[in-house]
Amino acid sequence: MSSPEQALATQLRNIEAKTGQDLAALGAAIAASGKAKHGEVRAWLMETYGLGYGDANSLAHFAAGSKGAAPASDDGDAAPLADIYTGKKAHLRSIHDAVMAAIQPWGEFEAAPKKGYVALRRKKQFA
Repeated sequence: MSSPEQALATQLRNIEAKTGQDLAALGAAIAASGKAKHGEVRAWLMETYGLGYGDANSLAHFAAGSKGAAPASDDGDAAPLADIYTGKKAHLRSIHDAVMAAIQPWGEFEAAPKKGYVALRRKKQFA
């Protein structure tokens, strides 16, 4: 797998195949189960559909909307960076752009925007 998103998509397709239901039907079943807590939903999925811990855990996260449910945006890193550099931090975006331009000669690396910062990594995070 080339990305965690692709791995999750494959896992969800496999869950659909194992259960014989699509994600919408599984989400409706989870909502109808009356289970509210993540652990309860996971246990219910394992008991009801015979899913393993990992599959049930991923499906519970997906159904709750906390992992993988958001559609991928076409603007790449622009949206997370826009969220980081808003309000009082808007003036820092030019510094970010200058730093990113200065480190390009260091070689290939991945810039992974997080909630409050941008992680730079190759095999491991280095900045």
